[in-house]
Amino acid sequence: MATKTAKTSQHILKEIGGADNVTSLTHCATRLRFQLADQGKVDVDALEKDPAVLGVVKQGATGLQVIMGGGVAEYYHDLTLEPGMSAVAGDGDENKAPGKKEYSGVRSKYSWVDYCFEFLSDTFRPVLWALLGASLIITILVLLDTAGVQEFRAPMEEQPPTFQFMHAMWRSVFYFLPVFVGATAAKKLGANEWVGAAIPAALFTPEFMGMKETAREVATAVEGETAFVTDVFGLPMVIQDYGGQVFPPIFAAILLFFLEKGLKKIIPGAVQMVFVPFISLLIMIPLTAFVVGPFGIGIGNAIANFLYAVNDFSPFVLAIVIPLLYPFLVPMGLHWPLNAIMIVNLNTLGYDFIQGPMGAWNFACFGVVTGVMIISMKEGNRAMRQVSAGGMFAGLLGGISEPSLYGVLLRFRKTYFRLLPGCLAGGIVMGIFNVKAYAFVFTSLLTIPAMEPASGYSLGIAVAFFTSLILTVVLDYRSKEERDEVRAQIAAERAAANEAEEERIDAAAATAAGSVGAAGAATKAALVSGAVTDIPSPMDGKAIDLSKVADDAFASGALGKGIAIEPTGDTVYAPADAKVLTIQKTGHAVGLRLDNGVDLLIHVGIDTVKMEGKGFETHVEKKQMVKKGDKLITFDTDAIAKAGYPATTMVLVSNTKKFADVVGSPNDKVLAGEPVITVTAKEEAITAVGSTAATS
Repeated sequence: MATKTAKTSQHILKEIGGADNVTSLTHCATRLRFQLADQGKVDVDALEKDPAVLGVVKQGATGLQVIMGGGVAEYYHDLTLEPGMSAVAGDGDENKAPGKKEYSGVRSKYSWVDYCFEFLSDTFRPVLWALLGASLIITILVLLDTAGVQEFRAPMEEQPPTFQFMHAMWRSVFYFLPVFVGATAAKKLGANEWVGAAIPAALFTPEFMGMKETAREVATAVEGETAFVTDVFGLPMVIQDYGGQVFPPIFAAILLFFLEKGLKKIIPGAVQMVFVPFISLLIMIPLTAFVVGPFGIGIGNAIANFLYAVNDFSPFVLAIVIPLLYPFLVPMGLHWPLNAIMIVNLNTLGYDFIQGPMGAWNFACFGVVTGVMIISMKEGNRAMRQVSAGGMFAGLLGGISEPSLYGVLLRFRKTYFRLLPGCLAGGIVMGIFNVKAYAFVFTSLLTIPAMEPASGYSLGIAVAFFTSLILTVVLDYRSKEERDEVRAQIAAERAAANEAEEERIDAAAATAAGSVGAAGAATKAALVSGAVTDIPSPMDGKAIDLSKVADDAFASGALGKGIAIEPTGDTVYAPADAKVLTIQKTGHAVGLRLDNGVDLLIHVGIDTVKMEGKGFETHVEKKQMVKKGDKLITFDTDAIAKAGYPATTMVLVSNTKKFADVVGSPNDKVLAGEPVITVTAKEEAITAVGSTAATS
């Protein structure tokens, strides 16, 4: 059964012309902000029949504001759940359009670096659950190998059917990872996700792999390794097993974005659904098979030749280079060709010089995620605790770095500054001991015996692990902005949970008090029948009539009656003892519930939500209790003026409908704490803010 909020949201969507008529949806402190394809489809009268809708204001030729009051975020959330709405919703970006690349993180000086990290993070994040699950299945198989039950790396035809099936369970994720990545990368960029998936999927079909049967073998840059080449359209095509490789689908998705963008400019909208994907597949699948895929393989082979040259020059230098190189190869899947070198080394030399130093990178990576887990446990951050714990166990026991990499490292820029020192320190130790691998294994705690000397390898991975762990715990894994945002969110969730419990207890107490009857104590009343009370000003300035404000939504009183103040200072103070109902993360508005039952909305400036928090600083949190005179918000009037917005501050009684009358008092000069609004209670109405039961 739909909630009242959901029903109202559905009603709003219906009366503005449906999801197809919405090109953008955002919200501020009190209003849903729509951008519409056709504003003429809006039925204002029908919208305002819903009592939850406080007012409707049209803006320009395409804009529409639906005023919902302090609970606007709930209506926004329910609207985004309606079919077709998630693609046009965006917190604070009113100009967002479908198919447009976006950036939603905290920007640093070099925004392109931030976007690259966010692109990779958002590409792999949707697949993370599957990766974690598959990694733990590998861990079980490795543990069974260690216990002598069944060799993990034995050929599939030599494995019992039960173990063959268990291998299929984890390979389903890792082998077909390029298909998943093709979809998520395309979606992040704004291209069609299913076309993005279909491009790499073509390289996994029996038809593509079957061409290997008639292809010719050619030597590769890696000694002892060959590739299969056949002629398609008269051109040589490399038939490569792309299982697990993410370089081709990522670059294919990037090219697909620009191709789709160009095709949509020249193909009429009526036939785009047919011809855009048709032409995209016709171009991108051959381009990926002929160019993008082999290009990725070529890069991997070039790296392999480079490592051979470094090893010939100095094995000690190689031991340092490998762990510093891997953090940049693995995200793009360019490390896979190095596996061929490891196998060739074992077959020709009897040992491998890559796997040992590679362990330094792996354990530095596991050190970071262990540090993240420790911080998350202290903060009570359940989401990151689960992700980091899964990555840690998959790493330490299974030697799998992908869950740690995609779940943590690529999501937070700062993690690489904790990771690389561990890689360097561990690599130096590996170089001193000249560690070598005598089997092709996952570098985990369980495969230490495969390295020689085992003591030197153990010391190297310990140094890498604890260096990155300590740096992460001491310096954190996030920027200050990311950390503060997460901690504020956790605090808000805790406060909401506490408030729900308090409301449950209060409701039980109120029921008990009612059963006492005449023996019970009277409730603590806020505004008794017909009472008049004054609401003080929250700032210094000039108080003007609300109707003079240059914003129809405020001027009409749709958001509540009250007063407007042209500030002479830069601070918003609590006008009375109150509870903070809401504080906008952009800092421009705060909602209060005064102890007398009056709900106040204090909104600094007009359209200042578009400043995205610049020039504003908040001093309180949601659910916090404040005393009269406590500092709530400070703001920079020069920054507001420079941004082109008025600093006029609205002080509104947002629950105006509960009272008989709300009257603002204009004044050329008003100081914080002086009366500016008069509220009159309805006759025979009592607003209860608490109750106590007397004992008989």
